[in-house]
Amino acid sequence: MRADRLLSLLLLLQNRGRLTAPELAAELEVSVRTVYRDVEALGAAGVPVAADRGPAGGYRLMDGYRTRLTGLTDAEAGSLFLIGAPGPAADLGLGADLATARLKLQAALPDGPAQRTRLVQERFHLDAPAWFRDADPVPHLAAVARAVWEQRVVRAHYRRWRGEVHRELHPLGVVLKGGIWYLAARVEDTVRTYRISRLLAVEATGEVFERPADFDLAAYWAEQSRRLEGARYRQVARLRLSPYGRKLLPMQFGAVGARALDGAGEPDAEGWVEVDLPVEAEGVAVGDLLRLGVEAEVLGPPELRAAVGRAVEVLAGRYGAADGGR
Repeated sequence: MRADRLLSLLLLLQNRGRLTAPELAAELEVSVRTVYRDVEALGAAGVPVAADRGPAGGYRLMDGYRTRLTGLTDAEAGSLFLIGAPGPAADLGLGADLATARLKLQAALPDGPAQRTRLVQERFHLDAPAWFRDADPVPHLAAVARAVWEQRVVRAHYRRWRGEVHRELHPLGVVLKGGIWYLAARVEDTVRTYRISRLLAVEATGEVFERPADFDLAAYWAEQSRRLEGARYRQVARLRLSPYGRKLLPMQFGAVGARALDGAGEPDAEGWVEVDLPVEAEGVAVGDLLRLGVEAEVLGPPELRAAVGRAVEVLAGRYGAADGGR
């Protein structure tokens, strides 16, 4: 709406000082010509906007002018929980609401705290996605989030590992974990987790459902995480690590590797230590442990040690051929 855009333009000038027409156009995601028209409209409404010409020119508010039209709409207030994560806010369809809410909050602050918030924004940045992985495409995230807000039932076409299914879902909440979006939804009498990038289609039914009064999204996700970790690690590997292997373990296995090192025994004469490391099923564990290379030796369980030994024999045969390979 144009009224919202005019207020955003006014708050931008109030919070940031002089801005050029192209800078305002980029912030408001409109054309420069639209900015010219909006500035004229502000002037006609009695807002004292000055236009300075020259290389250091731009639009600014006349000295001493401040607006107090800083009340938040419902949508803007609802977006504030994502104030440190503009990327996820945009994914949820709340990007414009969040941008306006931030401007209103800054405009409502006295000069001292307002300057402090600007300094914090310049010096701290939250980047939610994980390293070295493209973000999942989530074309249905905004629709799912809208269904969560409005407590509306949706029909979902979902891709599982074992094939595709159709489900009628009661969306209860969304979670962003390591750059991946998940949906917690009730199906019949059970709450389940769905990876949103695997939703092939989402159709709103128009039916409103009653949200369970005792459902706590944060508590549900914490319990799901504990269950997933418990199901993921099938056994414990006994490893012998070189001094460099001790450095590699947390790099390759994250927090699980770091916790394993906390329980390490005393180093032997060569600096090697023994640790107990939770690992996944044998087929996955062999590949994971081989990433440690010659800096680790698998001592047990015997079946896992044998499986790693077989993999090493295959590699030795492949790379140790007299002709240097194929």
